[in-house]
Amino acid sequence: MNKQQWKEQLQQELNDNILKFWIDHCIDSEHGGFIGEISPQLQVNSTADKSLVLNARLLWTFASAHRLNPSPKYLEMAERAYDYLLNHFLDREQGGLYWMVDYLGQPSQDKKQVYGQAFVIYALTEYYRAAGKQEALDLAVEIYHLLEKHSYDPIHKGYIEALSRDWKQTGNLSLSDKDLNEKKSMNTHLHVLEAYTNLYRVWKSPELKASLTELIEVTLDHIIDPESAHFLLFFDEAWEVKSHHVSYGHDIEGSWLIVEAAEVLDEPELLKRVIQTAIAMAEAVYAEGIDKDGGIWNEADPNGLTDTNKDWWPQAEAMVGFYNAYQMTRDEKFEEAAAESWSFIQNYIVDKNGGEWYWGVDQSGTPLPHEPKVSAWKCPYHNSRACMEMLERLERQ
Repeated sequence: MNKQQWKEQLQQELNDNILKFWIDHCIDSEHGGFIGEISPQLQVNSTADKSLVLNARLLWTFASAHRLNPSPKYLEMAERAYDYLLNHFLDREQGGLYWMVDYLGQPSQDKKQVYGQAFVIYALTEYYRAAGKQEALDLAVEIYHLLEKHSYDPIHKGYIEALSRDWKQTGNLSLSDKDLNEKKSMNTHLHVLEAYTNLYRVWKSPELKASLTELIEVTLDHIIDPESAHFLLFFDEAWEVKSHHVSYGHDIEGSWLIVEAAEVLDEPELLKRVIQTAIAMAEAVYAEGIDKDGGIWNEADPNGLTDTNKDWWPQAEAMVGFYNAYQMTRDEKFEEAAAESWSFIQNYIVDKNGGEWYWGVDQSGTPLPHEPKVSAWKCPYHNSRACMEMLERLERQ
């Protein structure tokens, strides 16, 4: 497949399938904002809770789409997400944003999950980049300061997973029922990194530069296992490892996000170290994580595969991560792996009847029947971002 063909396919998938699906199916015209849950058969659960993650990712997605391909419809969707975040998720008394609201927009889980706050920074910054809205950038900076004040660990470095509504310690740390209830996680640090990177593009403050530099170093020193080049997933506050599971999707996603962070930071020595590590991470996923059909498995542990399903988001991240490894090394096996990821997505993950992407497929390539099309976690960010990243990268070639 030549680059032009690839670009055309990515553009069509982005505009005519992914973004179109969210515009056509996900606006909650009765209660405001967006529908919280839609089944694989496209049945709307009109009373489902609405998650901070879904709303922030919708803001990021449509702001980014508008920035790259200005469209009144994309801007309107971004504005809708922005307004809903401000009117329903924003805690005007204690600062920060609630983790979950009910379908009427009232807080249903009011804890301050750092992962969620990070996605809001990421989204607000992208909205500022797309629409130039100063109040969005001001709010992103305000949330950054809240995280540094309340979540940052001055003794061991890094960020505590979650806090109560009033930013006090809480025993309720975990992101979801699939996550360990530990003080620190790879996942939260990865997305704080992503958020601070986007914020630093537009707000070059010395304090943020120091935060981002330290966060890259923490990732290299504590979160990436130097022997296996996999992410370690959960830790206590002193960085003692609490899990030896491997998440191939996070590994390949992290391999390109940490390079992006170091490039935006523009510290040549640190970038050199990051590139070396990122290539090792991509090599590890290439060697261990790819099935013969070109898709990447979900998870493993030291004894082998533990989850042979192939969820939608690791496939999206694999395409970008392998292509990023190709750009750094010019090793054609990575370019080929990225192209095969795209083929796998088209053949198995894109829902050609219902629109958007399936949650995932099992080892035989059959779509998982009970996983939602839209939910707190099923959002348009991984797949739309993969398309936009690839379009930009292929354009630069």
